Amino acid sequence: MKKINLFGFIFVALAVAFMFSTVKAQDETLPAPDALNRKDAQKQRPKLLDSLGLNQDQMQQFRRINMDKKPAMREAQQRLRAANRSLDEAIYAENVDENEIQLRIKELQAAQIEVIKIRSLTELAIRRILTAEQLIKFRGISRQFAETLDKRRNEKRPMNAPNRRFNNRRRMPPPVN
Repeated sequence: MKKINLFGFIFVALAVAFMFSTVKAQDETLPAPDALNRKDAQKQRPKLLDSLGLNQDQMQQFRRINMDKKPAMREAQQRLRAANRSLDEAIYAENVDENEIQLRIKELQAAQIEVIKIRSLTELAIRRILTAEQLIKFRGISRQFAETLDKRRNEKRPMNAPNRRFNNRRRMPPPVN
């Protein structure tokens, strides 16, 4: 009788230990792929600036442009996200109002235009800093980066998937408060 209780006790102890190890393993999380991609991009950025051969004056001009444009870009992106949320709310509202949806679409378009305008003017300012040789190098590096990005996207996409991203958020109603 004592042997059965001893075996039962050992079995229960092993089962409990196994359950706790499973729970511990589930709590451990891996970093998000986006976080890894951002770290890789940050590591590659100094290589880009080094390969362009920028002088100190050009580096200071780059920093100044980024400092000047960063707050405006942040605001414009916040407006874009808010306009996108407003459009989603109008689409999935209890009572659909076509005029409200059209108004929200116009707001979203205006926000997108603002983001594109800031980004384009920033790129133009940066382009003006580069010499002809640096511009040629920059174009080559940009082309390689775009090809690498396309290759990664194609490797992750199933063979029958369309060659574009799909905004799934549009299909889901916003959360109910």
